[in-house]
Amino acid sequence: MAKPYNLTNGHGAHGCGGDGEWEENTSFHQETRAPLSPSAEGINTESAIAHHFAEIMRLLGLDLSDPSLRDTPRRVAKMYLRELFIGLDPARAPEVRLFPNTYAYRQMVVEKEIRVRSICEHHFVPIIGVAHVAYIPQAHVVGLSKLNRIVDYFSRRPQVQERLTQQIADFLEEKLQTPDVAVVIDAKHYCVSLRGIQDEASRTLTYAFRGAFASGETQDLFLRMVGL
Repeated sequence: MAKPYNLTNGHGAHGCGGDGEWEENTSFHQETRAPLSPSAEGINTESAIAHHFAEIMRLLGLDLSDPSLRDTPRRVAKMYLRELFIGLDPARAPEVRLFPNTYAYRQMVVEKEIRVRSICEHHFVPIIGVAHVAYIPQAHVVGLSKLNRIVDYFSRRPQVQERLTQQIADFLEEKLQTPDVAVVIDAKHYCVSLRGIQDEASRTLTYAFRGAFASGETQDLFLRMVGL
């Protein structure tokens, strides 16, 4: 159950942590999956998106015969499908190759300040920030760049930060075959800074602490290592 949590530097954060229980065949919780329509597959082509975006532009009173705007619908469709939202395609999920932990390393592995670039699913404006990710190896370790790729994959879709945090933790727990994972995301939401309250200073922190990271010295050490 999510719970409020105060980081050691006084920042408030929203908890996505577990109770440390883990099974080898863990699969993603249904509530952390992307909310996709059953009819979405096969119809979101570039031409269809470009067509509908052109209609939005016309409703806004924009002149699509203008040379500067003429190709905008196509550019937006291409950006959505080939860049911003590639995380909606399961075929683009990172292939996680594990290596035997022959050196019997049993301390945490931390990858900090991983770039997060996502889109708020409520207003379709950017979420920009960083993720701090850690795990404690058991029988296997993973190439470090895979941690960056995992964060990037789940970020590249319409998101809310709470779900993004849990999706990354779920994926790490399953693929790395360890119950001991930690994820903290610190991000700026442009739906807050560009509209509504227009607060340009605030940031949002969310976390998922699993297994040994759920409490105690391991969690405290991780937070100190990432500067929280």
